Amino acid sequence: MAEPEHGSSPLAEALARVGDRWTLLVVEALLPGPRRFNDLLSQIPGIAANILSDRLKRLERDGLLVARPYYQRPPRAAYQLTAEGTELAGALRLLAHWGSRHTDQADSPRHLACGTPIEVRWYCPTCDQLVDHEQDHAQLHFV
Repeated sequence: MAEPEHGSSPLAEALARVGDRWTLLVVEALLPGPRRFNDLLSQIPGIAANILSDRLKRLERDGLLVARPYYQRPPRAAYQLTAEGTELAGALRLLAHWGSRHTDQADSPRHLACGTPIEVRWYCPTCDQLVDHEQDHAQLHFV
């Protein structure tokens, strides 16, 4: 992944850290809790061991996960998201929601009580209002 350029946007900064397919899938696999390398390898279809190893090292270097050793010879670790890594859950939900709207609806997240697909909305907690459907989208600033 390329390093962000000076003065780049917040989106460019985020993509420089987690902007490839495998990184986001590793984060998704770690959201429920700590996992060992082989567990991650089997949970993420199609990822090669060297790619997984690289992404885990990158995520650790960027402070998004920690590796906790559980065996010394050979060295083995369990991987766990940090608080900053866990914050990516919201972004992953938004991407998954977008993906479900453009693929098989059977995979979309659903409300447990009634089975209806869940919708994502922008909300302002200060004004206690939804801001999805405001007429002037120019007033919205994505940071």
